[in-house]
Amino acid sequence: MRVAEARAAAAHWVAAHARPAPGYLGAYFSGSTVGRPDEAQLPVSSDVDVVVVTEGDEAPAKPGKLLHEGALLEITYEPWSVLADPDAVLGAYHLAGGFRHDTVIDDPTGRLRALHAYVAPRFAERDQVRRRCRDARHRVESRLAALDPGQPFATRVTAWLFPTGVTTHLPLVAALRNPTVRLRYPAARDVLTEYGQEDLYPELLALLGCEEVSARRVRHHLAELTRTFDATVPVARTPFFFSSDLTERARPIAVDGSRELIDRGDHREAVFWLLATFARCHTALAADAPDLHTARLPAFREAVADLTGLTDTGTLLARRDEVLRFVPRLWTVTEEILAAGSAPSETA
Repeated sequence: MRVAEARAAAAHWVAAHARPAPGYLGAYFSGSTVGRPDEAQLPVSSDVDVVVVTEGDEAPAKPGKLLHEGALLEITYEPWSVLADPDAVLGAYHLAGGFRHDTVIDDPTGRLRALHAYVAPRFAERDQVRRRCRDARHRVESRLAALDPGQPFATRVTAWLFPTGVTTHLPLVAALRNPTVRLRYPAARDVLTEYGQEDLYPELLALLGCEEVSARRVRHHLAELTRTFDATVPVARTPFFFSSDLTERARPIAVDGSRELIDRGDHREAVFWLLATFARCHTALAADAPDLHTARLPAFREAVADLTGLTDTGTLLARRDEVLRFVPRLWTVTEEILAAGSAPSETA
């Protein structure tokens, strides 16, 4: 499917399902399709992110992934209060990219286009890029500092894994690239290589613990994840923010996307999303199928230990501290990328 067809399907869903709802204010595209040409092919392992904006301070629970007219859509609701301050949006690294280009799907109030008009001409200003880099750095440091070793195993792994993975977002944001989720490591590698900072990339992998892992071992753990995922989908009932990632519709991204990375030689880059999905499965299983959670837990623990070296609370806290000590070096490289400026194609 071409990106244009997927966008058309998203616009149709918004018109049919979001616009008639009370409190609807508009919708826009976010994520990996932003800035991609209409004629580009949308990979099977990608979805189209759609943000539906609503009135008030609280948004409804997100529907998540759904199929509409052949396109896999990821629907998220966002309250207008999050977007009301244009300068705050410009400085938020996870929000600003959605308004760098004209991503508006529907805007009955005119607020979203006004927000785009404010963000777009200022997006590449160096001071604003630095603000967003600081925002990403704060996310790494604050979330690692808040890690609670008393939480269940899957929760602890998630609380360490995601902020550790945000280390890749600093160079991406500095280079005006999309701070992608599943493909953050190969994207960071490309940016670091482009800016002559490739020596930093093995250090990012080492922080994750997978610098020396073999493709054979990653395939083994992906097979175990696949068994766990397929066992989780039929029993998952408790709503979590990631619940739509644990469905049959999400399988091409949650499981097959990691296999694609391994097949193309990026097995180390597959580790992040493999473990994120594994942890989410066990969070759902612990709530909805405790016996199955217990039965599948050894495979998850083995994957974490084998792919990251985390074996107990002590090693988890030690690795957290290692990431925090690394942040100043990462910031130095981020500043060097900022000083070098962005490629002309990225400033348009």
